[in-house]
Amino acid sequence: MDFQQLCTFETFQQVWSHYGHGGDLREVVEEEFARIKGITYLDHAATTLYPESLIREYCKDISSNVYGNPHSHNPSSRLTHDIIEQVRYRVLQHFDATPEEYAVIFTSGCTASLKLVAESFPWRRRADGEAGSRFCYLTDSHTSVVGMRGLTSGYGVVALPVSPREVENRAREDPDGDDGGGGRETPHLFCYPAQSNFSGRKYPLSYVEGIQARRLYPACEHRGRWLVLLDAASHACCSPLSLRDCPADFVPISFYKMFGFPTGLGALLVRRDAASTLKKAYFGGGTAAAYLVGEDYYVHVANVSDRFEDGTVSFLDIIAVNHGFEALHRITGGMHSVQQHSFGLARYTYMLLSCLCHGNGRPVAQIYTEGQFVSPATQGAILNFNLKDCRGQIIGYSQVDRMAALFNIHLRTGCFCNTGACQSFLGLTSQQVKRNLQAGHVCGDDVDLVDGQPTGSVRVSFGYMSTFEDCQTFLNFVAECFVEKPVTVDHARLEKLKAAKESPPIGITTREAEETEKPREAPPGGSGRGELNCTGEACNLTGIYIYPIKSCGAHEVHDWPVGPLGLLYDRCWMVVNANGVCLSQKRAPRLCLVCPRVHLSSNALTLQASGMDTISVPLENGDQMHSSCRVSQSKVCGDRVETVDCGDEAASWFSGFLGQPCRLIRLNPRFTRSLKKRRPSGAAASLSLVNEAQYLLINLASVKLIQKLISSRQDASEGDDLLDTQNFVRRFRANLVVAGVEPFEEDNWSHLIIGNARFAVTGQCGRCQMIGIDQDTGLRSKEPLVSLSLYRREKVTFGVYLAHERPESATAAHVLSAGALVQPATPSLK
Repeated sequence: MDFQQLCTFETFQQVWSHYGHGGDLREVVEEEFARIKGITYLDHAATTLYPESLIREYCKDISSNVYGNPHSHNPSSRLTHDIIEQVRYRVLQHFDATPEEYAVIFTSGCTASLKLVAESFPWRRRADGEAGSRFCYLTDSHTSVVGMRGLTSGYGVVALPVSPREVENRAREDPDGDDGGGGRETPHLFCYPAQSNFSGRKYPLSYVEGIQARRLYPACEHRGRWLVLLDAASHACCSPLSLRDCPADFVPISFYKMFGFPTGLGALLVRRDAASTLKKAYFGGGTAAAYLVGEDYYVHVANVSDRFEDGTVSFLDIIAVNHGFEALHRITGGMHSVQQHSFGLARYTYMLLSCLCHGNGRPVAQIYTEGQFVSPATQGAILNFNLKDCRGQIIGYSQVDRMAALFNIHLRTGCFCNTGACQSFLGLTSQQVKRNLQAGHVCGDDVDLVDGQPTGSVRVSFGYMSTFEDCQTFLNFVAECFVEKPVTVDHARLEKLKAAKESPPIGITTREAEETEKPREAPPGGSGRGELNCTGEACNLTGIYIYPIKSCGAHEVHDWPVGPLGLLYDRCWMVVNANGVCLSQKRAPRLCLVCPRVHLSSNALTLQASGMDTISVPLENGDQMHSSCRVSQSKVCGDRVETVDCGDEAASWFSGFLGQPCRLIRLNPRFTRSLKKRRPSGAAASLSLVNEAQYLLINLASVKLIQKLISSRQDASEGDDLLDTQNFVRRFRANLVVAGVEPFEEDNWSHLIIGNARFAVTGQCGRCQMIGIDQDTGLRSKEPLVSLSLYRREKVTFGVYLAHERPESATAAHVLSAGALVQPATPSLK
């Protein structure tokens, strides 16, 4: 049975029998989630999707009722108060707890709940002869949990990270140990996630009572009162949780992970006998029973919830939670159904992805998991992995993310705010993490490989509205874009996974996480600097393009001046939406149909587009620009830039053409934006509204090679335009086009001279789905990004960035001319 035969619903049913929620899931998705048609959403661990009926019923509610501030006592305020108390009860009911046992404290989210515990916990400081309190957390914890030590360290509290292996391997039936010099009542806190947000592993809920009774490490070695914080943010997305079975002292949650809406609202569930230990210094509106302004006198209210909810709670959002519970139960019937459905999709995806192989038999994925997706009791609906090429080398997660966006697949990449799990699964030492930071990698960026080693991974996660088609689309995407043909399947492993009954012991990873492939020689036609035949032979400049308005059409020129920011007037203007955010072809592909033309002799920029009158904007306004035009702040690639508005006529023209309110703005000539990366010479350089560099150069030989790859791919018949060289060149939106001798020889250039102007190569241009937009029609295609990705293997780059190295003694402006001689240079080998 081949891969396509396995990618069927019949195969899924053989793997897992629970699908849907007792009704027609397709109909539910069409009615409640019509907005995701054409989208494969696989990022439910970050936030799930809200059903349309939730928003509809919520809007109807707040439109037909008057809700006042619950701190008042008028009828509208009493209505709000009563609903808030009803929602508290529903939250406790959802987690199988009672108001007698637990209190619900509303916060702005899970992180705020954790911060509240850290600030209010009765930490006992270390002193002479006293060890003081201990703050312990599982190494597989979210950043927000680990971040609590930032507060505890100020109290002199010992922070102790605990690995999953240690918890049970160092357990004792007869706990003993020092009492910390403070007796049995020294308070300690142990934090762990009910479910890892990195791998989806579910940790035993029995840890709660095991720690509280001091049978498990670290509690078994340190006397005192041990309280447990169970981080339920990830677990609550798709799984039921009974606090009757695991009476954790503190349970933080975020509602957007459960319902998708509202955002910015969470809760801390506190066991009442633990709440009595919390101490609070700050008091806000509603938290005080009485206080005096003239002396340090304050008495907090008796009600636990009121005591810790500073100020007026977000009562309209709390009302939305009520509708969230209604929608969830109406659509799914309850969390048990959600768990069975979402886990089944994750299990099926795990089985096929882990058995998927390249044509040479090597596995496609390295999956980071502790088990084999046998039971929803031990594994959540999260699948974490990295893809590998046919040589066994990791493919950077940013390349996977970029390609997924091309296929409209929404997933997540990086370390997911869980450095501990990331280090453990990827085998990163603390020193490597520090070196990665020195190499420029920070959380949330796209630096996915450092010295060939991954800095993060790819995560897909499922929700109650996820469908089999989502799995199918994702698996076919991997097979199409990242598997060396023919696609093969490890059938022996597949049968083994089908028969799997138990997960491996704690701390032991499966073959996917441990297996390391030795890199082999790259196959012919691959990329890599060692394979390039860079001769440094001279070639010619065949094309010069300026893009006066960022993301609009190109203006091809024959002779053009070199300005201080790049080609004169290149990307000096941009279009922003009603909120002042820059519009690019990713959001507004019709921008490419706008033809701006620079007329130096008449000091005018003309705008042309089909069906629109031609209008003109001055190139320079002199001092009038600063006295009559509105100056504003905008951002380009994270950089703050100062801009000036180009007037109502241009704004009306673009708004009419794009069908949304927008304005044309230009870079303030008096504002200086510096190059992010220093040039090899160390000299400073300034930028216009470009993304990364003053100039972008591409090589026609490289263009034609990718064209050949596209024409040779059997599934790449997306139109003849891809085989039209001029049309193809325009997709890469380069300033300079050269006719090089060898494909991708430009990757090895360090400098080049064009005519009499010298340039330094400052880096390679990373490519995204924008090159799939036909610059003549505005239509999208998956090529050439798919073929470029398959060829480049590692970083999907095409073209190089340049910076003009203008001699300090130069007085005359350089002019570049099409047909000029280009003399490249490569770095000297020492």
